Amino acid sequence: MAKRDYYEVLGVERGASEAELKKAYRRLAMKYHPDRNPDDKGAEEKFKEANEAYEVLSDAGKRSAYDQYGHAGVDPQMGGGGGAGFGGANFSDIFGDVFSDFFGGARGGSRGGAQRGSDLRYTLELDLEEAVRGTTVTIRVPTLVGCKTCDGSGAKKGTSPVTCTTCGGIGQVRMQQGFFSVQQTCPRCHGSGKMITDPCGSCHGQGRVEESKTLSVKVPPGVDTGDRIRLSGEGEAGSHGGPAGDLYVVVNVREHAIFQRDGKHLYCEVPISFADAALGGELEVPTLDGRVKLKIPEGTQTGKLFRLRGKGVAPVRGGAAGDLMCRVAVETPVNLNKRQRELLDEFRKSLQGDDSHSPKASGWFEGVKRFFGDV
Repeated sequence: MAKRDYYEVLGVERGASEAELKKAYRRLAMKYHPDRNPDDKGAEEKFKEANEAYEVLSDAGKRSAYDQYGHAGVDPQMGGGGGAGFGGANFSDIFGDVFSDFFGGARGGSRGGAQRGSDLRYTLELDLEEAVRGTTVTIRVPTLVGCKTCDGSGAKKGTSPVTCTTCGGIGQVRMQQGFFSVQQTCPRCHGSGKMITDPCGSCHGQGRVEESKTLSVKVPPGVDTGDRIRLSGEGEAGSHGGPAGDLYVVVNVREHAIFQRDGKHLYCEVPISFADAALGGELEVPTLDGRVKLKIPEGTQTGKLFRLRGKGVAPVRGGAAGDLMCRVAVETPVNLNKRQRELLDEFRKSLQGDDSHSPKASGWFEGVKRFFGDV
């Protein structure tokens, strides 16, 4: 049976780029792979056909011969060079790129096995004042550091790691998967290509030891809960000479006895006496910068908000400082003596029959009457 045009097999134009070829081949290979289509001979043939087409078109020399002479230019039985199919030298590379997700990343780590250390997280508890103004704190972080006894090699002092006998120092081994082979990270040396016959007594061959290190962390002004400070290279030491990870210091601001924070604004509740609320007055209220005077107009009701501009928080990423919102709470007097009770009773009687002094109450009671009237 005559072979189909390779460009037609992959569904690309004759001038397709290498990236377009790979994308088209990956789509077909994933669709017709035998592991996804067991006992489907048709899918297996399409998989072989796509592989053959990609092996030829992804090789510059073979593609040039194919574009000039067609199948005769690449078919050894017809005098061409190369030889498509599963025996082609390019197939293992194709397989590693396209099917790594089938076999869990079979191509393994980089030669030499150097791996970056893990990133670490440290939760830093701060008072509101520290978060707003900024501070410098000292922390102790448990981590893995390079072993000083063996300089991170894992081998006993005076010895060195030797070539892995399983992979021959390559760091990968070839495994058979059905009718084609794949490369996997060597299970003995874990991709390093080396093995330790005489391990270091301090780190037991790991090249790293557990240790707590003390670090100074500069906290910028304006941080809030959830903000992160990155300390580059202060995470776990890498293995086999790999770089260290990073340390992420995550801020958590403790609850404050007076203020609540909402972004760059602060809120606080200010209790005022019944007399001050009715007659008006002047109060001292706290801010993070000290006390300020707050003028209370007469007839102030519970829940009234007073804004003190610029008395909030300057955001860590820049911008104007927020405001301090003071919410008034009128406090009912308690533990009254006889004379105080008499005065309040006289005051109450003086208000009877005149709803103009309690507009909210009169309006509320009128609403209650209408509600029950409707019911």
